[in-house]
Amino acid sequence: MIGDALRNRVENIDHESCDPGDEDTFFVGDLGEVYRQHMRWKKNLPRVKPFYAVKCNPDPKVIQLLAGLGTGFDCASKSEIEQVLNAGVDPARIIYAQPCKTNSYVRYVASQGVKQMTFDNADELRKIAKLFPNAELYLRILTDDSSSLCRLSLKFGASLEDTDGLLALAKELGLNVVGVSFHVGSGASDPLSFLKAVQDADVVFKQAYAHGFDLHTLDVGGGFSGDTFEDMARVLRESLDEYFPPHINIIAEPGRYYVSTAFTIACNIIARRAIENPATRETAYMTYINDGLYGNFSSIMFDHQHPIAKVLRSGRRCFYNTSYADAVPEGMNNGIEYSIWGPTCDGIDRITESIRFDHELDVGDWLYFENMGAYTKCSATKFNGFSDAHDVIYVCSEPGARALLGL
Repeated sequence: MIGDALRNRVENIDHESCDPGDEDTFFVGDLGEVYRQHMRWKKNLPRVKPFYAVKCNPDPKVIQLLAGLGTGFDCASKSEIEQVLNAGVDPARIIYAQPCKTNSYVRYVASQGVKQMTFDNADELRKIAKLFPNAELYLRILTDDSSSLCRLSLKFGASLEDTDGLLALAKELGLNVVGVSFHVGSGASDPLSFLKAVQDADVVFKQAYAHGFDLHTLDVGGGFSGDTFEDMARVLRESLDEYFPPHINIIAEPGRYYVSTAFTIACNIIARRAIENPATRETAYMTYINDGLYGNFSSIMFDHQHPIAKVLRSGRRCFYNTSYADAVPEGMNNGIEYSIWGPTCDGIDRITESIRFDHELDVGDWLYFENMGAYTKCSATKFNGFSDAHDVIYVCSEPGARALLGL
Protein backbone atom coordinates (compact mmCIF):
# COMPACT_ATOMS: atom_id res chain seq x y z
CA MET A 1 0.00 0.00 0.00
CA ILE A 2 2.86 2.39 0.78
CA GLY A 3 4.53 1.61 -2.55
CA ASP A 4 1.31 2.15 -4.48
CA ALA A 5 0.74 5.52 -2.81
CA LEU A 6 4.30 6.65 -3.52
CA ARG A 7 4.16 5.45 -7.12
CA ASN A 8 0.78 6.99 -7.90
CA ARG A 9 1.90 10.37 -6.60
CA VAL A 10 5.24 10.66 -8.40
CA GLU A 11 4.01 9.19 -11.68
CA ASN A 12 1.44 11.98 -11.95
CA ILE A 13 4.00 14.79 -11.68
CA ASP A 14 5.34 16.31 -14.89
CA HIS A 15 8.50 18.17 -13.91
CA GLU A 16 8.44 20.14 -17.15
CA SER A 17 5.02 21.73 -16.57
CA CYS A 18 3.94 21.24 -12.95
CA ASP A 19 2.99 24.17 -10.72
CA PRO A 20 5.25 25.35 -7.88
CA GLY A 21 4.74 23.00 -4.94
CA ASP A 22 3.52 20.02 -6.97
CA GLU A 23 6.90 18.29 -6.70
CA ASP A 24 7.41 19.04 -3.00
CA THR A 25 8.36 16.45 -0.43
CA PHE A 26 5.47 14.31 0.83
CA PHE A 27 4.86 11.57 3.38
CA VAL A 28 2.99 8.29 3.21
CA GLY A 29 1.69 7.26 6.62
CA ASP A 30 0.54 3.70 7.24
CA LEU A 31 -1.88 3.91 10.17
CA GLY A 32 -2.00 0.13 10.19
CA GLU A 33 1.59 0.14 11.47
CA VAL A 34 0.54 2.33 14.42
CA TYR A 35 -2.22 -0.19 15.14
CA ARG A 36 0.22 -3.13 15.01
CA GLN A 37 2.56 -1.38 17.41
CA HIS A 38 -0.35 -0.94 19.82
CA MET A 39 -1.19 -4.66 19.65
CA ARG A 40 2.50 -5.45 20.20
CA TRP A 41 2.47 -3.19 23.27
CA LYS A 42 -0.59 -4.88 24.74
CA LYS A 43 0.99 -8.31 24.24
CA ASN A 44 4.30 -7.44 25.90
CA LEU A 45 3.21 -4.88 28.53
CA PRO A 46 -0.41 -5.75 29.34
CA ARG A 47 -0.22 -4.02 32.70
CA VAL A 48 1.08 -0.70 31.33
CA LYS A 49 -1.33 1.82 29.80
CA PRO A 50 0.37 3.91 27.10
CA PHE A 51 0.01 7.70 27.08
CA TYR A 52 1.22 8.68 23.61
CA ALA A 53 3.89 11.43 23.61
CA VAL A 54 2.24 13.94 21.29
CA LYS A 55 5.43 15.97 20.73
CA CYS A 56 6.94 13.08 18.78
CA ASN A 57 4.42 13.40 15.97
CA PRO A 58 1.17 15.35 16.50
CA ASP A 59 -0.37 14.00 13.29
CA PRO A 60 -4.18 14.32 13.60
CA LYS A 61 -4.88 10.86 12.15
CA VAL A 62 -2.45 9.27 14.60
CA ILE A 63 -4.17 11.10 17.47
CA GLN A 64 -7.58 9.97 16.18
CA LEU A 65 -6.52 6.33 15.90
CA LEU A 66 -4.84 6.18 19.30
CA ALA A 67 -7.82 7.90 20.91
CA GLY A 68 -10.03 5.20 19.42
CA LEU A 69 -7.69 2.53 20.77
CA GLY A 70 -8.13 3.96 24.27
CA THR A 71 -4.62 5.25 24.92
CA GLY A 72 -3.87 8.26 27.07
CA PHE A 73 -1.81 11.23 25.90
CA ASP A 74 1.37 12.80 27.25
CA CYS A 75 1.26 16.53 26.47
CA ALA A 76 3.85 19.21 27.21
CA SER A 77 2.10 22.44 26.19
CA LYS A 78 -1.24 24.20 25.88
CA SER A 79 -1.33 23.58 22.13
CA GLU A 80 -0.83 19.83 22.49
CA ILE A 81 -3.45 19.61 25.23
CA GLU A 82 -5.87 21.66 23.16
CA GLN A 83 -5.36 19.42 20.12
CA VAL A 84 -6.07 16.26 22.11
CA LEU A 85 -9.11 17.74 23.83
CA ASN A 86 -10.46 18.88 20.46
CA ALA A 87 -10.16 15.26 19.30
CA GLY A 88 -12.78 14.38 21.93
CA VAL A 89 -10.41 12.84 24.47
CA ASP A 90 -11.51 12.94 28.11
CA PRO A 91 -9.24 15.20 30.24
CA ALA A 92 -8.63 12.24 32.57
CA ARG A 93 -6.70 10.58 29.71
CA ILE A 94 -4.15 13.42 29.53
CA ILE A 95 -1.04 13.93 31.64
CA TYR A 96 0.65 17.33 31.51
CA ALA A 97 4.12 15.78 31.65
CA GLN A 98 6.12 18.99 31.81
CA PRO A 99 7.91 19.49 35.16
CA CYS A 100 8.43 23.24 34.51
CA LYS A 101 5.18 24.78 33.34
CA THR A 102 4.08 28.21 32.12
CA ASN A 103 1.78 29.93 34.64
CA SER A 104 -0.96 30.64 32.11
CA TYR A 105 -0.84 27.04 30.90
CA VAL A 106 -1.44 25.82 34.44
CA ARG A 107 -4.49 28.06 34.66
CA TYR A 108 -5.65 26.75 31.29
CA VAL A 109 -5.44 23.05 32.21
CA ALA A 110 -7.22 23.79 35.50
CA SER A 111 -10.09 25.31 33.52
CA GLN A 112 -10.18 22.27 31.22
CA GLY A 113 -10.11 19.63 33.97
CA VAL A 114 -6.70 18.20 33.07
CA LYS A 115 -5.54 17.29 36.56
CA GLN A 116 -2.53 15.02 36.10
CA MET A 117 0.84 16.78 35.93
CA THR A 118 4.48 16.29 36.90
CA PHE A 119 6.88 18.32 39.07
CA ASP A 120 10.51 18.00 40.16
CA ASN A 121 11.30 21.11 42.23
CA ALA A 122 10.06 23.25 45.10
CA ASP A 123 9.26 26.36 43.05
CA GLU A 124 6.95 24.31 40.84
CA LEU A 125 5.10 23.04 43.90
CA ARG A 126 4.53 26.58 45.12
CA LYS A 127 3.31 27.58 41.64
CA ILE A 128 0.82 24.70 41.54
CA ALA A 129 -0.36 25.42 45.09
CA LYS A 130 -1.23 28.94 43.98
CA LEU A 131 -2.72 28.20 40.56
CA PHE A 132 -4.12 24.65 40.68
CA PRO A 133 -4.12 23.20 44.21
CA ASN A 134 -6.45 20.33 43.19
CA ALA A 135 -4.00 18.94 40.63
CA GLU A 136 -2.95 15.28 40.78
CA LEU A 137 0.82 15.37 41.00
CA TYR A 138 3.58 12.99 39.93
CA LEU A 139 7.05 13.51 41.37
CA ARG A 140 9.51 13.07 38.50
CA ILE A 141 12.77 11.51 39.65
CA LEU A 142 16.24 11.51 38.13
CA THR A 143 17.34 8.40 36.24
CA ASP A 144 20.46 7.09 34.54
CA ASP A 145 19.78 7.84 30.86
CA SER A 146 23.39 7.60 29.63
CA SER A 147 22.43 4.89 27.09
CA SER A 148 19.69 6.95 25.41
CA LEU A 149 19.73 8.89 22.13
CA CYS A 150 18.48 12.07 23.78
CA ARG A 151 19.28 12.53 27.45
CA LEU A 152 16.63 14.22 29.58
CA SER A 153 18.15 13.88 33.04
CA LEU A 154 20.35 16.89 32.29
CA LYS A 155 17.18 18.98 32.35
CA PHE A 156 14.51 17.23 34.45
CA GLY A 157 14.20 14.98 37.48
CA ALA A 158 14.68 15.24 41.25
CA SER A 159 17.55 13.29 42.78
CA LEU A 160 16.85 10.80 45.57
CA GLU A 161 18.59 13.23 47.93
CA ASP A 162 15.82 15.78 47.22
CA THR A 163 12.67 13.68 46.93
CA ASP A 164 11.90 13.40 50.64
CA GLY A 165 12.12 17.17 51.08
CA LEU A 166 9.88 17.78 48.09
CA LEU A 167 7.28 15.37 49.45
CA ALA A 168 7.41 17.12 52.83
CA LEU A 169 6.83 20.48 51.12
CA ALA A 170 3.95 19.09 49.05
CA LYS A 171 2.34 17.86 52.27
CA GLU A 172 2.86 21.24 53.94
CA LEU A 173 1.23 22.99 50.97
CA GLY A 174 -1.75 20.62 51.05
CA LEU A 175 -1.11 19.25 47.57
CA ASN A 176 -2.18 15.87 46.23
CA VAL A 177 0.78 13.71 45.16
CA VAL A 178 -0.62 10.59 43.50
CA GLY A 179 2.39 9.04 41.81
CA VAL A 180 6.00 8.96 40.73
CA SER A 181 7.34 9.33 37.19
CA PHE A 182 10.68 8.82 35.47
CA HIS A 183 12.08 8.84 31.94
CA VAL A 184 15.11 6.76 30.97
CA GLY A 185 15.77 9.00 27.94
CA SER A 186 14.43 9.14 24.40
CA GLY A 187 15.49 6.12 22.37
CA ALA A 188 17.04 4.24 25.29
CA SER A 189 19.15 1.19 24.46
CA ASP A 190 19.92 -0.43 27.83
CA PRO A 191 16.99 -2.44 29.25
CA LEU A 192 18.58 -2.43 32.72
CA SER A 193 18.00 1.32 32.92
CA PHE A 194 14.35 0.46 33.54
CA LEU A 195 15.24 -1.88 36.42
CA LYS A 196 17.25 0.78 38.25
CA ALA A 197 14.55 3.41 37.67
CA VAL A 198 11.82 1.12 39.02
CA GLN A 199 13.94 0.40 42.11
CA ASP A 200 14.39 4.13 42.71
CA ALA A 201 10.67 4.73 42.23
CA ASP A 202 9.96 2.10 44.89
CA VAL A 203 12.13 4.08 47.31
CA VAL A 204 10.15 7.26 46.61
CA PHE A 205 6.83 5.46 46.98
CA LYS A 206 7.91 4.40 50.47
CA GLN A 207 8.94 7.98 51.28
CA ALA A 208 5.55 9.23 50.12
CA TYR A 209 3.65 6.71 52.23
CA ALA A 210 5.66 7.88 55.25
CA HIS A 211 4.42 11.43 54.59
CA GLY A 212 0.82 10.24 54.46
CA PHE A 213 0.34 10.26 50.68
CA ASP A 214 -1.68 7.46 49.09
CA LEU A 215 0.18 6.98 45.84
CA HIS A 216 -1.62 4.87 43.25
CA THR A 217 0.24 5.32 39.91
CA LEU A 218 3.74 4.87 38.53
CA ASP A 219 4.60 6.57 35.23
CA VAL A 220 7.52 4.74 33.58
CA GLY A 221 7.96 7.40 30.89
CA GLY A 222 9.26 6.76 27.39
CA GLY A 223 12.47 5.57 25.78
CA PHE A 224 10.92 2.59 24.00
CA SER A 225 12.42 1.62 20.66
CA GLY A 226 10.94 -0.81 18.18
CA ASP A 227 14.25 -2.61 17.65
CA THR A 228 14.77 -3.47 21.31
CA PHE A 229 11.18 -3.39 22.54
CA GLU A 230 10.74 -7.03 23.52
CA ASP A 231 13.96 -7.05 25.58
CA MET A 232 13.09 -3.77 27.29
CA ALA A 233 9.52 -4.85 27.91
CA ARG A 234 10.67 -8.07 29.54
CA VAL A 235 12.98 -6.27 31.97
CA LEU A 236 10.35 -3.64 32.75
CA ARG A 237 7.59 -6.23 33.18
CA GLU A 238 9.65 -8.32 35.58
CA SER A 239 10.78 -5.23 37.53
CA LEU A 240 7.24 -3.98 37.95
CA ASP A 241 6.00 -7.36 39.13
CA GLU A 242 8.79 -7.51 41.71
CA TYR A 243 8.44 -4.01 43.16
CA PHE A 244 4.88 -2.84 42.50
CA PRO A 245 1.82 -4.88 43.51
CA PRO A 246 -1.15 -5.25 41.12
CA HIS A 247 -3.22 -2.50 42.73
CA ILE A 248 -0.71 0.14 41.58
CA ASN A 249 -1.59 1.58 38.16
CA ILE A 250 1.23 1.71 35.63
CA ILE A 251 1.31 4.16 32.73
CA ALA A 252 4.01 5.01 30.16
CA GLU A 253 4.78 7.74 27.61
CA PRO A 254 5.85 6.03 24.34
CA GLY A 255 6.30 8.26 21.32
CA ARG A 256 8.72 7.11 18.63
CA TYR A 257 7.74 3.50 19.40
CA TYR A 258 4.32 4.10 17.84
CA VAL A 259 5.12 6.22 14.79
CA SER A 260 8.74 5.88 13.69
CA THR A 261 8.19 3.00 11.25
CA ALA A 262 4.73 4.19 10.15
CA PHE A 263 5.87 7.10 7.95
CA THR A 264 7.90 7.12 4.73
CA ILE A 265 9.03 10.33 3.02
CA ALA A 266 9.57 10.91 -0.71
CA CYS A 267 11.95 13.64 -1.92
CA ASN A 268 12.71 14.96 -5.40
CA ILE A 269 16.21 15.50 -6.77
CA ILE A 270 16.16 19.16 -7.78
CA ALA A 271 19.80 19.60 -8.86
CA ARG A 272 23.16 17.84 -9.05
CA ARG A 273 26.85 18.61 -9.57
CA ALA A 274 29.41 16.27 -11.09
CA ILE A 275 32.69 16.01 -9.14
CA GLU A 276 35.67 14.23 -10.70
CA ASN A 277 38.33 12.59 -8.55
CA PRO A 278 41.64 13.60 -10.22
CA ALA A 279 43.42 10.52 -8.89
CA THR A 280 40.94 7.84 -9.95
CA ARG A 281 39.07 9.75 -12.68
CA GLU A 282 35.89 8.54 -11.03
CA THR A 283 32.88 10.85 -11.31
CA ALA A 284 30.78 11.33 -8.19
CA TYR A 285 27.71 13.52 -7.78
CA MET A 286 26.48 16.04 -5.26
CA THR A 287 22.68 15.65 -5.37
CA TYR A 288 20.34 18.29 -3.97
CA ILE A 289 16.85 17.33 -2.84
CA ASN A 290 13.88 19.45 -1.78
CA ASP A 291 14.10 18.68 1.94
CA GLY A 292 16.88 18.78 4.49
CA LEU A 293 18.15 19.42 8.01
CA TYR A 294 16.00 22.51 8.41
CA GLY A 295 12.96 20.56 7.26
CA ASN A 296 11.84 17.00 7.87
CA PHE A 297 15.41 15.78 8.31
CA SER A 298 15.83 17.83 11.47
CA SER A 299 15.90 14.42 13.18
CA ILE A 300 19.52 14.11 12.05
CA MET A 301 20.51 17.10 14.16
CA PHE A 302 18.03 16.92 17.04
CA ASP A 303 17.35 13.19 17.33
CA HIS A 304 20.66 11.61 16.22
CA GLN A 305 19.01 9.72 13.38
CA HIS A 306 20.69 8.41 10.22
CA PRO A 307 18.08 8.23 7.43
CA ILE A 308 19.05 5.94 4.56
CA ALA A 309 18.17 6.99 1.02
CA LYS A 310 16.55 4.54 -1.39
CA VAL A 311 15.67 5.06 -5.03
CA LEU A 312 11.95 5.49 -5.62
CA ARG A 313 11.89 6.50 -9.27
CA SER A 314 14.67 6.95 -11.79
CA GLY A 315 13.89 7.89 -15.37
CA ARG A 316 10.52 6.30 -16.02
CA ARG A 317 10.90 3.31 -13.69
CA CYS A 318 9.82 2.88 -10.07
CA PHE A 319 12.07 0.80 -7.83
CA TYR A 320 10.23 0.85 -4.49
CA ASN A 321 10.98 -2.22 -2.36
CA THR A 322 13.24 -3.82 -4.96
CA SER A 323 16.94 -4.58 -4.88
CA TYR A 324 17.50 -1.71 -7.34
CA ALA A 325 16.20 0.74 -4.72
CA ASP A 326 18.90 -0.12 -2.20
CA ALA A 327 22.32 1.41 -1.92
CA VAL A 328 25.44 -0.61 -2.64
CA PRO A 329 26.51 -2.25 0.65
CA GLU A 330 28.95 -0.17 2.66
CA GLY A 331 32.57 -1.04 2.01
CA MET A 332 32.03 -1.95 -1.64
CA ASN A 333 33.34 0.58 -4.16
CA ASN A 334 31.27 -0.39 -7.18
CA GLY A 335 28.39 1.77 -8.34
CA ILE A 336 28.21 5.57 -8.48
CA GLU A 337 28.97 7.67 -5.40
CA TYR A 338 26.58 10.40 -4.25
CA SER A 339 26.36 12.88 -1.45
CA ILE A 340 22.85 14.13 -0.63
CA TRP A 341 22.20 17.75 0.32
CA GLY A 342 19.16 19.75 1.39
CA PRO A 343 17.83 22.79 -0.50
CA THR A 344 18.89 25.64 1.80
CA CYS A 345 21.97 27.81 1.34
CA ASP A 346 23.50 26.63 4.63
CA GLY A 347 26.58 24.45 4.29
CA ILE A 348 25.57 22.15 7.17
CA ASP A 349 22.42 21.12 5.29
CA ARG A 350 23.70 17.70 4.30
CA ILE A 351 21.70 14.48 4.73
CA THR A 352 24.21 11.88 3.52
CA GLU A 353 27.97 12.27 3.19
CA SER A 354 28.49 9.29 0.90
CA ILE A 355 26.23 6.62 -0.58
CA ARG A 356 26.52 4.49 -3.72
CA PHE A 357 23.86 3.33 -6.14
CA ASP A 358 24.18 0.96 -9.08
CA HIS A 359 22.69 3.42 -11.54
CA GLU A 360 22.95 7.11 -12.34
CA LEU A 361 20.46 9.47 -10.72
CA ASP A 362 19.41 12.66 -12.46
CA VAL A 363 17.38 15.80 -11.78
CA GLY A 364 13.69 14.90 -11.50
CA ASP A 365 14.33 11.45 -10.00
CA TRP A 366 12.88 10.59 -6.59
CA LEU A 367 14.36 9.14 -3.40
CA TYR A 368 12.51 7.75 -0.40
CA PHE A 369 13.46 7.34 3.24
CA GLU A 370 11.73 4.90 5.59
CA ASN A 371 11.25 5.19 9.37
CA MET A 372 10.59 8.93 9.23
CA GLY A 373 7.66 9.19 11.65
CA ALA A 374 9.41 10.43 14.79
CA TYR A 375 10.71 13.97 15.40
CA THR A 376 10.64 14.90 11.68
CA LYS A 377 7.69 17.00 10.50
CA CYS A 378 7.05 18.25 14.03
CA SER A 379 10.39 20.07 14.19
CA ALA A 380 10.63 21.27 10.57
CA THR A 381 11.20 25.01 10.03
CA LYS A 382 10.62 27.58 7.30
CA PHE A 383 14.28 28.60 7.19
CA ASN A 384 15.40 30.14 3.90
CA GLY A 385 11.77 30.40 2.78
CA PHE A 386 11.21 26.67 2.32
CA SER A 387 7.82 25.39 3.45
CA ASP A 388 7.36 23.23 6.53
CA ALA A 389 3.88 22.16 5.32
CA HIS A 390 4.13 18.84 3.50
CA ASP A 391 1.33 16.53 2.44
CA VAL A 392 0.64 13.23 4.13
CA ILE A 393 -0.99 10.47 2.10
CA TYR A 394 -2.63 8.02 4.49
CA VAL A 395 -2.95 4.30 3.91
CA CYS A 396 -4.12 1.68 6.37
CA SER A 397 -2.90 -1.90 6.17
CA GLU A 398 -4.91 -3.19 9.15
CA PRO A 399 -8.70 -3.80 9.04
CA GLY A 400 -9.00 -3.07 12.76
CA ALA A 401 -7.51 0.39 12.31
CA ARG A 402 -9.70 1.10 9.29
CA ALA A 403 -12.80 0.33 11.35
CA LEU A 404 -11.76 2.74 14.11
CA LEU A 405 -11.06 5.48 11.57
CA GLY A 406 -14.28 4.90 9.65
CA LEU A 407 -12.41 4.05 6.43
